[in-house]
Order: sequence, then structure tokens, then C-alpha cells
Amino acid sequence: MKTLLVLCIGNICRSPMAEALLSRALPAMTVRSAGLDAVIGSPADPTSIALMAEAGLDISRHRGQQVNSALVTDADLILVMDRRQKQEMHRRYPTSAGKVFCLGEHEGTDIPDPYTQARASFEHALHLIELGVNNWVPPIRALQEPNKE
Repeated sequence: MKTLLVLCIGNICRSPMAEALLSRALPAMTVRSAGLDAVIGSPADPTSIALMAEAGLDISRHRGQQVNSALVTDADLILVMDRRQKQEMHRRYPTSAGKVFCLGEHEGTDIPDPYTQARASFEHALHLIELGVNNWVPPIRALQEPNKE
């Protein structure tokens, strides 16, 4: 497993934070993010930038991009923020069905969109993103390691 794609709606709040956290946790992987209805070329939301800075991560150079067939094809694993996005990915890209999962899959939770809401909503989304990242990293690492027999 070499390439991971993280998706949300606009690619300016949740997925840039998840991308940064996953990139730090999985330095050998290429981690990208995009949006299903991206705010193309826009920087990450200022609150997302601030929260990531507090975590020691700089996402100030992030720019929103739209998901496309090349990104989907290149990705070994695609993590989305909620079940609706998973369904939408299956609709738009039927061949992606076996590699699209919710970031909160292990917890059985959707990660709500904090866009245009107060900082507390961003903090809540970040908490759920961190839980998802912490639960996805071990199985991803296990898939990266060569078989030990």
C-alpha cells in the first residue's frame, strides 16, 4: 500500500487535517486529499490551519482540489468522512467500491462538517478525525510491512 486519498466535501476543513495527520503517522506513504465538491484553489479554512498549527503541522499551503479519476485510480485506499460520501464515491467511481471506507469506520461514526461553524465544531471534528487516524494507522502499517515468515 503506497497511496492514500482522503476526501470530504470542500477539501478545506476536514480532509486537509486528516491528510496532515496521516502524513505524519505514515511517512512512507503518499497521502493526498480532495473534495467531492471542492472549493478549488482555496486555502484550508483558517480554523483548520490554526488547529493543525497547534498540533505542530503546517497546512497553510494547502489548496482545495476536486477528486478525479486519476486520484481515485492512483489511490490504494480512499477514506471519506461519512457514509453519504462513501455512497457518492461508489456512484461516481464504481470501480472504487473495494477501496473506499469511512475514516470513522472503526468507531461507527460520521465526521460532521464544521464549515462555517464555531471553533468548537472544528475541535469536535478534529477529535473524531484523530480517533479515525489512530484506528486506521496500525492496519495500514501492517499492510506496508513485508511478510515475516
